[in-house]
Amino acid sequence: MPILSVFRFAALLISLLILAVAASFLWQWWQGDWVRQGDGDLVRVRPDWPLWLGLLLLATSFGGKFLLLPLLARGDKGDRSRPERREGAVIPSPTGNQLYIEQSGPEGAPTLVLTHGWAMDSTIWNLLRRRLEQRFRVVVWDLPGMGASKGGGGDSIALGAFAIDLATVIAASGAERVFLVGHSIGGMTIQTLARDQPALFSERVAGAVLVNTTYTDPLKTMIASKLLQALRWPVLEPVMRLTILLQPLAWLGMWQSYLSGWAHVGNRLGFGRFVTRSQLEHTTLLSTRNPPGDIQRGNLAMLRWDATGAMAKTMVPTLVIAGEVDIVTKPEAGATIAHSTPGATLTVVDGVNHMGFLERWEDHVAMITAFIEENQGRTTMSAPSGTPLP
Repeated sequence: MPILSVFRFAALLISLLILAVAASFLWQWWQGDWVRQGDGDLVRVRPDWPLWLGLLLLATSFGGKFLLLPLLARGDKGDRSRPERREGAVIPSPTGNQLYIEQSGPEGAPTLVLTHGWAMDSTIWNLLRRRLEQRFRVVVWDLPGMGASKGGGGDSIALGAFAIDLATVIAASGAERVFLVGHSIGGMTIQTLARDQPALFSERVAGAVLVNTTYTDPLKTMIASKLLQALRWPVLEPVMRLTILLQPLAWLGMWQSYLSGWAHVGNRLGFGRFVTRSQLEHTTLLSTRNPPGDIQRGNLAMLRWDATGAMAKTMVPTLVIAGEVDIVTKPEAGATIAHSTPGATLTVVDGVNHMGFLERWEDHVAMITAFIEENQGRTTMSAPSGTPLP
């Protein structure tokens, strides 16, 4: 999402500033001061404090994450979030994209297709996946340009293309009907498929779970939306396009920010009060190692997207999950989707931000499981029941 890129960019600038200050102190120490001795000779004197201060700042610039991470998130007491892979395959899409997918869980069980948020990859589902695959057939895939999936060039990194890619993944699952779960841009991709291919959506989709997502240009449904929309043309879009042009330099800066811990500070703003260290580390690692140019191409695509009312064109059971303190896709965005979708249920999860499906992953597993059990085998839609999760 664009605002998370803004946070990460600000963190990168702070990290580079600290590195520059470290270099300044080290240069000051090296230069020293010329002092004239009693015999008239000039002697270079180097005080110790610039050296030690410069070395300290340099050390935090390349190892500060080990100091900051414990301050930013609580320790893990149970399952840890890790970027672990299973055995997967790469399949071609009509868009020209090469899509990496993994499948797990019992054959013949209801099938879920999980679509991750932007700047992430499919490993971000691992906490939920390990629990869901005990009862369901679970399909995860990397969006083009992220993880192990490759973009095909041109307009391959765009919501319209992602919807075609999602249809390709549904076909590759081999299931007659599937449940779709999408976080952030994953939820936007599901809505785009409903908008662009309503017949396929109604025929092949048994239910949709939209997690922390929006229905239109995300600048309109996040915090400080008026300010960010005003900054779009003079600041945000030029910076995004410059990042695409200067990807190698941007990537170096991102890795330095990751090592310094400031990238973790930027990503922490996407979490609420339940985040653990492994969740924050996992999220920050993925947003660092995915190509910054592709990340910005996706952000630009989101700014030109709208699927208002798309879900209303289908008769597919829908569960909308929002975070109470989500600053990236405010809960009002989820409410708008739910209110415009016949029979949809809205659940607002207390105390979580945009990455709420990680913060309270067990609760999300329970909600998704209950939704599937309620709707599997249903051929016509009736209004599902649901109450806000405290």
